[in-house]
Amino acid sequence: MINESMNLIMVGRKKRSRRYIFVSSLLVVIAIALCCAMLMLGNMIYPVQDVLRVLLGEDVKGASFAVGTIRMPRMIAGVFAGFAFGVAGHVFQTMLRNPLANPNVIGITAGSSAAAVFCIIVLHASNTVVSTASIVGGLATVLLIFLLSKRTSFSIGRLILIGIGIQAMLDATISYLLLIGQQHDLPTAMRWLSGSLNGAKMENLYPLIITVLILSPVIISFGKRLDMLELGEQAATSLGVDTDKTRLVLIITSVLIIALATATTGPIAFVAFLSGPIAKRLVGVGFSGIIPAGLVGIILVLASDLIGQFAFVARYPVGVITGILGAPYLIYLLIRMNRKGDL
Repeated sequence: MINESMNLIMVGRKKRSRRYIFVSSLLVVIAIALCCAMLMLGNMIYPVQDVLRVLLGEDVKGASFAVGTIRMPRMIAGVFAGFAFGVAGHVFQTMLRNPLANPNVIGITAGSSAAAVFCIIVLHASNTVVSTASIVGGLATVLLIFLLSKRTSFSIGRLILIGIGIQAMLDATISYLLLIGQQHDLPTAMRWLSGSLNGAKMENLYPLIITVLILSPVIISFGKRLDMLELGEQAATSLGVDTDKTRLVLIITSVLIIALATATTGPIAFVAFLSGPIAKRLVGVGFSGIIPAGLVGIILVLASDLIGQFAFVARYPVGVITGILGAPYLIYLLIRMNRKGDL
């Protein structure tokens, strides 16, 4: 009997492992295909061979400028921002055991955006200052939310409600800054708020690229401990997890990458909200969803940007398309949680 049970467990684990590998590989293939589409499509469609020649450093008339200067930075911004939003969203949703507990809903991205818009409108600051302010704003917001929700005991529901309230205040602050801003500063600020890959430049992407490459392995290394936190405080502690240290590391790293992503592309709506649940449905249980959530984030951003550019008569920023995709799911989730009594 024991041997049969062990065999069934091993068979189940192998099936879950094969599913995880297959889904993750499929997500990588889709992401690569979307990257190719981002480089090939535009006012002028370039064949694959021309794109490859540009990537290899050859000078191709017309293609070198369009692909190397305009489309390549746009694609890279979408890849790294999408991965950052997807990973950070999954971390917060898993750690706090609530699908509403993501940076978009509880005000973290609003904190980054408010700090950045203040620097743009009031200080007329450089991109470096704006990025730094975005990081500080995100960290300050998450610290304030946790301090206000702590009291005598930690409550996830209280944290979410306080986060939503702080987000409303920050949105009001952003609206006021836009009202008092000078006309020539408003387009830059509005690009931030809508979430857009337009105007991405390689020299502005290096902080995001470096931060994601350094901090993502840290987050991934905490994957098992993150999954244990989803079981609850007592269960995680009994399994040997230092819950306070794990939360601190995951919060700081996640806020840093999402703040820099927001500083680069603006708060692309609902990517952090959708990526984790989609990835979880696809890969199932038994394995960390961090990397699949990041891949789903990349796919959502790149696919939405292509839809915004080519599916309509007018061109729309990527954040508009992701907002259209995410809003119905948010409404559905709120209705479902209200019926269960989780709200």
